[in-house]
Amino acid sequence: MVVLSLAWHSLKNRKLTTWLTVISIALSVALLLGVENVRTGARESFSNTISGTDLIVGARGGSLQLLLYAVFRMGSATNNITYESYQHFAQHPAVAWTIPYSLGDSHRGFRVVGTTNDFYEHYKFRRDRKIEFAAGKMPEGIFDVVLGSDVVETLKYKVGDKIVIAHGISTKTIQDHADKPFTVVGILKRTATPVDRSVYISLYGIEAVHIDWSDGGPPMIGEEVPADKIKKDELKIKQITAFLLRTKSRIDTLRLQREVSTFEDEPLQAIIPGVALAELWRTIGFAEDALQVVTLFVLIVGMLGMLVSLYTSLNERRREMAILRAIGAGPMKIISLLVLESGLLAIAGSVLGVALIYGLSFVAQPIVEQQFGLYLPVQPPTSTGYIYLAAVVVSGILIGFVPAVKAYRNALLDGLSARL
Repeated sequence: MVVLSLAWHSLKNRKLTTWLTVISIALSVALLLGVENVRTGARESFSNTISGTDLIVGARGGSLQLLLYAVFRMGSATNNITYESYQHFAQHPAVAWTIPYSLGDSHRGFRVVGTTNDFYEHYKFRRDRKIEFAAGKMPEGIFDVVLGSDVVETLKYKVGDKIVIAHGISTKTIQDHADKPFTVVGILKRTATPVDRSVYISLYGIEAVHIDWSDGGPPMIGEEVPADKIKKDELKIKQITAFLLRTKSRIDTLRLQREVSTFEDEPLQAIIPGVALAELWRTIGFAEDALQVVTLFVLIVGMLGMLVSLYTSLNERRREMAILRAIGAGPMKIISLLVLESGLLAIAGSVLGVALIYGLSFVAQPIVEQQFGLYLPVQPPTSTGYIYLAAVVVSGILIGFVPAVKAYRNALLDGLSARL
């Protein structure tokens, strides 16, 4: 207790140096935990892009390719699947619901997704969050369109505006469907997922804009079918790109996956989203490795800063150390004093750093999610975070031995003699 009291009063007597050291450690700890939170948040945001879906079904090919175009709207399918095959599995007794997707068109750089209202009712992200409307409603007519938040923010659309979609996914195309404009009837709330970067129309809308196309080419001038002449009951959906499904029981998932893979009518594949997402994350995991390297250097720099602070302060304390030795303080007392001071500084800096990062996270979370689409969870430190905090405290205690040994080795007379 005597050593603890001495350490406490010694730190109080050197308020400026103590606070600068504590703040330095706190900033290092905050950056350390901040990098860990970003790493964890990036992984969770990626993994929770789609939730509540048991299988993604598409034409046979690569599993990552299917994941990319069905979830992230990146790339294109090698082939479409027939609507009859989709209906076969949509009506399967083990299936609770399905969400069909038809891709291939775009609007000013944003992908157009043909789907049904099941998308708005069943699609989930970030575990249990559902699609919500910021304005408007679900589409009802053939030429109704719903926009993601990024589309609205970039192109400044509002409910009631007319838009024209184009054939293909290129940002520049001359094959647009100008004769069949769509009316904006809904705007989705921000989800910080690829949902925000898409334009949603019905499957009948996809068929309607291509009703007068033949062999993949646009109609001749004068042969276009006017939009007001197209009736929903006259349209027949022939094919889609992929579909999501949820089984009634999780036990049915693997059995249904095998059934899809062995479907005889056409070559299909079914992937489990969580497994495919984990595989994709491992593929792009170099970013996570880079963040871990940054974290390591942050820890090293923070500890070196504390060492420099403690070591340089010895010049101010040479007389103090000499007096302690002169009144009988042994080697262990001197070493224990400085090591304890170092440990107290590390603990105080860690506590302040934790408070700082959680305060900043609470304030910055909605801003980061809104601007960058990265969800930073405000939650207790991960096991890795606790390891980092323990490493800071232990490193602080170990670093205290360096100035402690130096202080004891200083000559007694060196501290007591006057300097001119």
